[in-house]
Amino acid sequence: MPPESDHRLFFLLQRAAHNLRLTADRRCLAAAGVTTAQLGALFAVQDQPGLTQQQLARTLGLHQSAVTSLVGRLTAAGLLVRSAHPQQHRAVVLELTDAGTAALRSAGPEMDRFNTEVRDLLGDDGFAQASAMLHKLALWPS
Repeated sequence: MPPESDHRLFFLLQRAAHNLRLTADRRCLAAAGVTTAQLGALFAVQDQPGLTQQQLARTLGLHQSAVTSLVGRLTAAGLLVRSAHPQQHRAVVLELTDAGTAALRSAGPEMDRFNTEVRDLLGDDGFAQASAMLHKLALWPS
């Protein structure tokens, strides 16, 4: 039976998320020069052509101000470009640059290795169960 401290689910989730984020960020920075948050934004822009900053905020579950800062850093790094939206006066469309596409390509093998290590740690069944449970928690209407 796990120690009593293991019953503090929220604390354990926070601690696990922090550990995973630090490890993945370190690896992504080394492989592609981007953090996992930046990588998530780049993947969203790649997956949804014509994505606006507002749509990116919804996709990532972040406040508009956080996305404005994130997009600013990605633009300054030459990984994204902003262009005027064809129909919405105040909106901008986000597009990957060649450098952004290269960063995604560079990060891919490292993220695959990371996921393989987590799968090896949890086992195939544990990985699938953890993924399904975390998905439910992420979509839980609080």
